[in-house]
Amino acid sequence: MTSPPHPPDQRAGGQGALPGAELTLDAAAMTTREINRSLQTLPYGKVVVANPAGRHNLAVGLDAPVQVEIDGPAGFYAGGLGKRARVTVNGSAGGGVGENLMSGDVHVRGSAGRSAAASARGGVVVVDGSSASHAGISLKGGTLAIGGDAGAYCGFLAQSGVILVGGNAGPCLGDSLFEAVVYVGGKIAGLGNGAVIEDLDEHDVTFVKVLADGCGFDHVTPARVTKVVSARHMYQMHDRHDDHGTY
Repeated sequence: MTSPPHPPDQRAGGQGALPGAELTLDAAAMTTREINRSLQTLPYGKVVVANPAGRHNLAVGLDAPVQVEIDGPAGFYAGGLGKRARVTVNGSAGGGVGENLMSGDVHVRGSAGRSAAASARGGVVVVDGSSASHAGISLKGGTLAIGGDAGAYCGFLAQSGVILVGGNAGPCLGDSLFEAVVYVGGKIAGLGNGAVIEDLDEHDVTFVKVLADGCGFDHVTPARVTKVVSARHMYQMHDRHDDHGTY
């Protein structure tokens, strides 16, 4: 049986910001580099990025317990490469939201483009709506929670961590999955190579309940999700002593 790690303590937006500066940065009057440099200088506090208008690369590379609210839709890679920060997008986000996240959280209050939480090593990425293809690609320990549907190849090459899909999952779910675990609340269009369905245990149900409750996904019934894991026989390892070794 493949068991998920302990549930994260907070969902995106669940941790409190330390007291400090509360300011507004106007994306209509600043370059992306100016915005990110301003955010990166803050040790804590809350910042609103106004008029984002789908700007790419907002709130990337943060390394402090700051609370950033992008007040509108964001473009590619919002909140990527972050540690400790809490980034909220009041709208949809483009591809690669929360990419390479190390810790902290990113909360998208709309839908997300392809490759959400790509290669995330820690932290939590929450998408209230649906996500396009390759969500959680090459996940490396982070948690991705999608309230709606996930497109094709969700969990592709996911090495560790957890993905929760509250709605339906597209074709090739978990293709080339390693040690990550995928839970799906709705229907699965098809499994990818090396992915199999495994029975839930008590720990799975508890984990999904904590995660779904924290994300506000009240449409998810933890005891009825489908658990998808690696079959562990895709990756052959050959040497002189073992011609049929398996992963």
